[in-house]
Amino acid sequence: MSKVRWAIGLMSGTSLDGIDAALIETDGRNIIAAGPVRHLAYSAGFRAELRQCLDIARAHRSPARISGDLAQTARRLSVLHAECVRDLLADASLPASEIAAIGFHGQTVLHRPDDGVTVQIGEGDWLAAELGMPVVGQFRAADVAAGGQGAPFAPAYHRALVAALPGPAAEPVVVVNIGGVSNVTFIHGDADPIAFDSGPGNALLDDWVAAKTDRVFDEDGAFARTGQIDGAALAVLMANEYLAKPPPKSLDRNDFSCEPVTDLSLEDGAATLTAFTAEVVAVSARHFPTPPGQWIICGGGRHNRTLMEELARRIPQKVARAEDFGWRGDDIEAEAFGYLAIRSLDGLPLSWPTTTGVPRPMPGGILHLP
Repeated sequence: MSKVRWAIGLMSGTSLDGIDAALIETDGRNIIAAGPVRHLAYSAGFRAELRQCLDIARAHRSPARISGDLAQTARRLSVLHAECVRDLLADASLPASEIAAIGFHGQTVLHRPDDGVTVQIGEGDWLAAELGMPVVGQFRAADVAAGGQGAPFAPAYHRALVAALPGPAAEPVVVVNIGGVSNVTFIHGDADPIAFDSGPGNALLDDWVAAKTDRVFDEDGAFARTGQIDGAALAVLMANEYLAKPPPKSLDRNDFSCEPVTDLSLEDGAATLTAFTAEVVAVSARHFPTPPGQWIICGGGRHNRTLMEELARRIPQKVARAEDFGWRGDDIEAEAFGYLAIRSLDGLPLSWPTTTGVPRPMPGGILHLP
């Protein structure tokens, strides 16, 4: 029988907005309790530094060279994560000795699994020594080395969340995370989850708004709400060959471009990109073995009212927010990496052939001891 332990999950996602930290109690199979959460927002300067890191990584492509050139940013990133963990432990009134592991995702700067490359910067060894707690990092490395896509990596946790819902799970459920990239997890009973990156999430819309205004995102979908969807531009966006590709499949943040909306107004571009984000989620259903009965939306995208309306308009089944099921929609990815850290300690699978295309259920993660 697995031992119940406390873990901290840390997530810095493709939206580049900051660090999410969550405390979770689990045996690596069941979710026992959820503790406090913390969010540390990046400064505008550090967000710009991370964006520059994406450009550097895309130009170099060599993991060793990327790690060397981005070493100073990786240390600054790790220092911010340590700060966030200390604040979280203070909120929880827990000593470091109570934490079995920290799940440290780091910041993805390049994801090219078809070339056998995925790079997350961040210093797990430094973080373990600085905080005096075991740290599990590099969750995606073993998966990619085995020929997997290395993403998405939250499906194990999505399945645990759905399993804990009251009442019988008679119909399939899709959990959708809309961060910088959108991913979907199809869950039906005890079967292995089916998951893949469905397409862009907030990244294109954020980039568009940041390029046109002094804001970094379309708050509540206000710009999109006053714009008109350009059907021709949307058709060009939807013609991307990735969308027809069968899973398993995953994306780098910069695999899609705002170019098809370049000539549109701020509002029309925002409306078109919002529609695109919703449509790529909706058409992901073509890859499910049977129609789902329920879609549950997590991640920052669910705060965008216009996007949620577009999802409801394009998806024929029920569409709900994570909070409708008692979940913490902003914190699920961070919770997931705390959960995965415990699974890693116990040698349990973090990914499956149906989620990343690995040849067998795959454990992973690298343990750094203090």
